[in-house]
Amino acid sequence: MSQRVNEVMTPVPVAVSPDTNLVEVGDLMRQHGIGDVLVVHDGRLLGLVTDRDIVVRAVAEHRDMARTAVSDVCSTNMITVEPAADAEEAVRLMRAHAVRRLPVVDGDRPIGMVSIGDLAVQRDERSALADISAEPPNI
Repeated sequence: MSQRVNEVMTPVPVAVSPDTNLVEVGDLMRQHGIGDVLVVHDGRLLGLVTDRDIVVRAVAEHRDMARTAVSDVCSTNMITVEPAADAEEAVRLMRAHAVRRLPVVDGDRPIGMVSIGDLAVQRDERSALADISAEPPNI
């Protein structure tokens, strides 16, 4: 039987306000061993910032990390998925849009995050990607 997104997602994703500086965002990523943080205002999802976004849109442009707001570098054109969606729908969305993670939203409110690793474990817990995804982060 196929699983729903809410059965494989990581609940309560790390989120920051749009004015949070990139030093704080990077520190949260390190503390939680993650590569993505949601940008939320008044409980509504505004964007997603990844470690790659910070490198490409801030570090490579020599921005001052302490003075650059996350809203200046986050992606705002996000693909999201609903918690009741079939996990296969999340896989289809990731393939179609070439993304590795999807915010899980109830309306416009984020309630979780589903990653390619979460879905790999759900599909075949013996796969190489599932093994890699199960390893603790390098922090």
